Amino acid sequence: MSWPSPAPTVSARQTGSPLFVIEADEYDTAFFDKRSKFVHYGARTAILNNIEFDHADIFDDLAAIERQFHHLVRTVPRQGRVIANGADPVVERVLSQGCWSPVERFGVAGGWEAGKADEQGGFDVLKAGRVLGRVRWDQMGEYNRMNALAAIAAAEHAGVAPAQAIDALGAFTGVRRRMQVRGRVRGITVYDDFAHHPTAIRATIAGLRPKAGQGRILAVFEPRSNTMKRGVFRAALPDAFSAADLCYIYAAGLGWSAEETFAPLGARARCLTELGALVDAVVADSRPGDHVLVMSNGGFGGVHAKLLARLVQAAAA
Repeated sequence: MSWPSPAPTVSARQTGSPLFVIEADEYDTAFFDKRSKFVHYGARTAILNNIEFDHADIFDDLAAIERQFHHLVRTVPRQGRVIANGADPVVERVLSQGCWSPVERFGVAGGWEAGKADEQGGFDVLKAGRVLGRVRWDQMGEYNRMNALAAIAAAEHAGVAPAQAIDALGAFTGVRRRMQVRGRVRGITVYDDFAHHPTAIRATIAGLRPKAGQGRILAVFEPRSNTMKRGVFRAALPDAFSAADLCYIYAAGLGWSAEETFAPLGARARCLTELGALVDAVVADSRPGDHVLVMSNGGFGGVHAKLLARLVQAAAA
């Protein structure tokens, strides 16, 4: 039994480097400035990972979001570089609107590519078909490998040799709220993840599956974002959760019926409007070897600590 998690993680770090690295998104700057935050950053190296519709309280449609990413691309100088996910058609559409900086693509043949991952998560890194080295880490999921390729490509533009970047990734243990292990009790592992969009939910569950092995994945979800509360993605949710063994949806304060939405999953999905009842349901259903994956873009009422405390109580009973 280990609780809380023995491996602390951080979401930010200040160093003596002159470089500043930030994860930016298209959300508006302030109530008096509706431009996306990232247009103010003056990026020299910009990674375009994937672009999808979100933030329905700010944007009317995907085209409005694409326009903001076009503005971002236009802020990158000629001596800068755009690192683009070549497998994302929306990213390609944004670049076709005009880009004055050199572009390097990852995730496609001829660009930066990731070889097949081994059981530990390690994989070869290739550029233009040539193997540059092997990342040896325990991060799982295709999305993590794509993130790694983007980071290596961006680091190269900043003057870091790919071999050095590949070696450095071996020491990467993850960040807070991205498949963060919050604790383990009687063989049950509780994770915290920021996933709140159907694509991210699907990728997160898929990334956990190799690590779970024969163990079950119990997905616990809070539809908290403005887009989720409006029900914009409700039709995509059953498929996003289809790879989980059991699903628990916190259905309080929604403007749509969670029971109706998750009905295609049958008895695998439970929708509850009280947090305490949700915790009780997860604890009652869990068994050694399970992986409890909690997903929300908020604090979720401290559900992670509540789950771990109740699991400890159940173990002592």
